[in-house]
Amino acid sequence: MTEARVIAFYLPQFYPIPENDKWWGKGFTEWTNVGKAKPFFMGHYQPRVPADLGYYDLRLTEVREAQAQMAREHGIEGFCYWHYWFGNGIRLLDRPFNEVLASGKPDFPFCLGWANHSWKAKTWTASKEDKVLIEQKYPGIKDYSDHFFSVLPAFKDKRYIRINNMPLFIIWDPMDLPDASAFIKHWNDLAKSNGLDGIHFIAYCVAKANIEKYLELGFNSVTFDSIAEPFKNSNVLFRLNLWARRKFLAIPKSVNYKLYSRYVIKNTNVTENVFPCILPNFDHSPRSGKRALVLTNSTPENFGKLFESLLINIRSKNSENNIIFIKAWNEWGEGNYLEPDLKYGKGYLMKIKELLERYS
Repeated sequence: MTEARVIAFYLPQFYPIPENDKWWGKGFTEWTNVGKAKPFFMGHYQPRVPADLGYYDLRLTEVREAQAQMAREHGIEGFCYWHYWFGNGIRLLDRPFNEVLASGKPDFPFCLGWANHSWKAKTWTASKEDKVLIEQKYPGIKDYSDHFFSVLPAFKDKRYIRINNMPLFIIWDPMDLPDASAFIKHWNDLAKSNGLDGIHFIAYCVAKANIEKYLELGFNSVTFDSIAEPFKNSNVLFRLNLWARRKFLAIPKSVNYKLYSRYVIKNTNVTENVFPCILPNFDHSPRSGKRALVLTNSTPENFGKLFESLLINIRSKNSENNIIFIKAWNEWGEGNYLEPDLKYGKGYLMKIKELLERYS
């Protein structure tokens, strides 16, 4: 059995930037929505309060060091930092990673995931408005080159996570790219002319039907996040109940974590180029109010059962490809995080450590 490589997505939205000050008010960060969250139904776990690390500020080196130490101690190989490039050189929320790269600290593996989507007002509030705050653009080949050279120092860093000696790079929405195949070819050409073996491109996938499509576009692999699928249950009464609760009682759509786990296990793809992406929990009501999707009954024990099943299912994979992505390390506004909170402490992290040690 090959040892699993666990990589956790990392959100850099925990420090103020001028754009968020302008859109949402002075000092806005992800904590703003997390702190004002409220429960929508009996047993709804809100608000969520961070424990060991507190309401941290990612401008602080000490915070980033503490996060890395905690992740390392519990068996996580590295962080996948969400990376925002909106075209024409426009970048947001890049200070934490830039400081990690420039300082060499923490000495903890990392990679990048390009969150290539426009930011809209409804992403952060319960408002029904769909105002575009900043648009994701693809100006053309020069912009692709500029983008590549902006991340090349990261690709060459000894800490960068690789698959078969190629830096891995995740693209959130492959179909939003005007020509994903051309983008992949251009970056691979640039990579090889700059001393790399190429780039291992991973498509982020939320619909099982798209897996083959992404591979045909030229992606080396796919990571499949099935969070949306259990909410599309084919049972008419189930879907009608979810709709009625939201419509008449202002209750977000909710699904039991055990149902989500069963779906993940049933649809785990054991081929070498498909990597599972699992969530310890999911609840973006702090951002979206009653329009949210919520997983209920998520506990360290239930998460551990899912994680253990995955470790067993993918145990025969090549060691380079025996990867499990976890979404996420710290997406508090969507309720999916591994960092300690007041209710469960380090429970989720301890399950990861326990199971990795058991199956290593």
